[in-house]
Amino acid sequence: MVEISKYDVVILGGGAGGLFCAFEAAKNGNKVLVLEKANKVGKKILMSGGGRCNFTNREVNPDNFISKNKHFSKSALSGYNPQKFVDLVESHGIEYEERKHGQLFCINSAKDIVKMLLDECNKKGVTIITNATPSNISFNNANDLYSLYAEIDTRSDNYTLKISSKALVVATGALSVPTLGGSGFGYDLAKQFNLDVLDLHAGLVPFMFSDHLKNICEKLSGVSLTISVGCNNKTFTEDMLFTHRGLSGPAILQISNYWSLGDEISINLFPKINIEDFIKNSKKNTPKQKLRTIISSQLPKAVVDELESLFWPNFADLRVGEWSNNQIEILSRNLHAWNIKPSSTEGYRTAEVTLCGIDTKDISSKTMEVIGQKGLYFIGEVLDVTGHLGGYNFQWAWSSAYAAAQDLLNKEL
Repeated sequence: MVEISKYDVVILGGGAGGLFCAFEAAKNGNKVLVLEKANKVGKKILMSGGGRCNFTNREVNPDNFISKNKHFSKSALSGYNPQKFVDLVESHGIEYEERKHGQLFCINSAKDIVKMLLDECNKKGVTIITNATPSNISFNNANDLYSLYAEIDTRSDNYTLKISSKALVVATGALSVPTLGGSGFGYDLAKQFNLDVLDLHAGLVPFMFSDHLKNICEKLSGVSLTISVGCNNKTFTEDMLFTHRGLSGPAILQISNYWSLGDEISINLFPKINIEDFIKNSKKNTPKQKLRTIISSQLPKAVVDELESLFWPNFADLRVGEWSNNQIEILSRNLHAWNIKPSSTEGYRTAEVTLCGIDTKDISSKTMEVIGQKGLYFIGEVLDVTGHLGGYNFQWAWSSAYAAAQDLLNKEL
């Protein structure tokens, strides 16, 4: 059975950007359809922030984003800033809290954000169909209409929709976390319309190791500490978490966006103190203590035990008073710059984002519409705009969706 339906706007993807764009674009009575291939919308929202959804950040500027065109995000971010989304959240009575670095989280559950988006869609008469796989997308130049098929696969019924629309918004996300709906569909569609897709790789992702560090990480799995980590002239100071596969935690996820295979990362285990001065003071004041005891006052003992086997195994039983100042200086340099080389990342399976994406040179930064292709929009993660950890990628979803929706409202569809 084939049903034929006509819409003003069809949105591919029922995630953050897709749902937001849907109700914004429907404000003037536009007939809007959202097609989501998963069995429910907003899966990535529900899993984000440990189930609390870090939905934006108080401090958002283009420096928080990575893109071949560092200026591309400016217009959309200024057009719909974090406070506007906070106002929407507050209008729905959602309780939230501000954590460190300006990160805003739901107090109760990420479900509150999904419910808010769905409530707004319902108020504006948006149609949402899940378990929907789009195919055969084409554009008819004669009548400026997009046509596509959507295979609807439900437990009780399977059917095909034939759809036409005046505008098509691609909000399909990217390759990260395929279990939550991540796919390369948006990139394939972009190529169909002759858009360039930049080299894709996993971002905000844990590191793995294949050398002696793998065994160390396994033994320290679950232990976290605050560090500074640098790579390719970028540095972040945050928590690092040892896992049975390697290293994770906010600091590692952040620096992974700037790392390439073969690069070393440099870890400062003491970002808040000068460990050389600290050890030398201990040498003066408590010369009979061993170094492991001194450093254990600053780091978890299990970590110190592993560092001892790495950096001072031959001096493990020496009292600090027996160390020369030169030996302390050499060790301190290693502790402030522990240079290690990850063998790989955990890949898209656990990555929070996909780096790179559709080249923005053919996308209007003000409207998200493809330049030279009327009525075709790309929003959110599918574009070559990647935010740092901390609510920035959600803000990009809201801002880019809003930019596209405002342009749709201004057009006579």
